[in-house]
Amino acid sequence: MKFVLKLIRNIILLVFSLTILWVVVLRFFPVLITPLMVIRCFEQSDEGREITLKHSWVGIGEMPYYAPTAVIAAEDSHFIEHHGFDFDAIEKAAKENLDGRRLRGGSTISQQTAKNVFLWPGRSWLRKGLEAYFTFLIELMWPKERIVEVYLNSIEMGDGIYGISAAAEEYWNVKPAELSRMQCATLAAILPSPRKYSATKPGPFVRRRTNSIFQSMKYLENNNLTIGNH
Repeated sequence: MKFVLKLIRNIILLVFSLTILWVVVLRFFPVLITPLMVIRCFEQSDEGREITLKHSWVGIGEMPYYAPTAVIAAEDSHFIEHHGFDFDAIEKAAKENLDGRRLRGGSTISQQTAKNVFLWPGRSWLRKGLEAYFTFLIELMWPKERIVEVYLNSIEMGDGIYGISAAAEEYWNVKPAELSRMQCATLAAILPSPRKYSATKPGPFVRRRTNSIFQSMKYLENNNLTIGNH
């Protein structure tokens, strides 16, 4: 019995050590592939479609400063202020869901980054628990600038398109640094469902959301609630 308990303890310690090491490594090295990218490739294959995976890493210094501002305005306006979890947003989302309104999440950019980089899609308690664990780790070990840099490089921005660099080339045939403020707002606007909404042929919802994000960007910049200089 003592041997079994010791073995379990050692396995738990090993798992914790490896996850911490994983987070530390990705603090300094590019994220080249994520579980979601692999899962999407299998889905494309199962559907008989050509496997498409467009992704290339670009440092935050090679992005326009308003790229982080756009996603913060769209996804997590309190990103600079919180420590990984926006409890006000979670409470608001829970109330709206209980009231029968359109289902929405309360996930922060930090939580989405943890999910995108380290985990798989899903809504199980196990995955949500691991998401909270990895969110805590990256908030502890990564600066905010690194979190949003990884987010902008790993987020799904279309069918087989991941990250701001691939999206800039696919949609407008430009480098990320050449994206306009409005283009960044448009990319942020399609994030709720990037395989459904179009950045180049936006419908009424995307146009409204883009304009709203554009206005929110100005507020964040004026109040120093974003990343980078402007």
